[in-house]
Amino acid sequence: MPAVPESTLAAPFDAIADRYDETFTSSLIGEAQRGAVWRRLANTFRRGDHVLEIGCGTGVDACFLAERNIRVTACDPSPQMIEVATNKIRQRGLQKQVQPFVMRAEDITTFSADELFDGAFSNFGALNCVEDLKELARGLARLLKPGANAMLCWMGPCCAWEIGWYLAQRNRDKAFRRFHSDGVCARITDRTFVQVRYPSVGFLSRAFAPDFRLTSVQGIGLAVPPSYLEPWARRHPRLLQLSRQFDACFGRFPGIRLLGDHVLVRLQRKQTGLGGVES
Repeated sequence: MPAVPESTLAAPFDAIADRYDETFTSSLIGEAQRGAVWRRLANTFRRGDHVLEIGCGTGVDACFLAERNIRVTACDPSPQMIEVATNKIRQRGLQKQVQPFVMRAEDITTFSADELFDGAFSNFGALNCVEDLKELARGLARLLKPGANAMLCWMGPCCAWEIGWYLAQRNRDKAFRRFHSDGVCARITDRTFVQVRYPSVGFLSRAFAPDFRLTSVQGIGLAVPPSYLEPWARRHPRLLQLSRQFDACFGRFPGIRLLGDHVLVRLQRKQTGLGGVES
């Protein structure tokens, strides 16, 4: 059982925990982007696996895996998010499959390594809020079995939809905000902010070396737009469906795959020697 430290750090995402599922999870865009990630998770993890989730939010992804007989240790720095997740897990009768904990991504180094995990994943930008990815990588390497996969989905530095949308509105600051090397201070609510960084695939790969090798890259939200364009998606359901089909066909296409709202990578825990990069 992992040892969980107490934390007194502010949890900015507490402010939106009670409405996150309504505004994103159940939205047309949220369902489209999450569905693409779920297909990869279902093809990566197997029945009986025990995986670590970093930044579990309201527990939607953990429940998805648990319903497929995959055990999940689910962590998030927001006590309110964990409360919502715990209620969801209880309502679905998945208490034996999912163990939620309040914990920052940076604190996974405090987990006991008595039982190594069969894999790990992080969805929809939890890694964008981590300042030291190298420290996270070292902690994750200690917790995963050799050959285990880490599925990491984060917001990349170049979102074609975002650039085009905001340039059309003559808002260059927002159009190119992801290119800032130090990240940006993103507003969650009128009184709540968080520092968000947008690392490239190359940066992430280097941060997780030498213990992991990059084995696949997929764009999430190439033609499917970012979540703040939900009104557009509701006005144009047929275009959204075509966008989903485009992403399914071209999500792994070199070059294009780096232009999505999110990027999903698979990193494999190395066993011995050096591994190559597969496309």
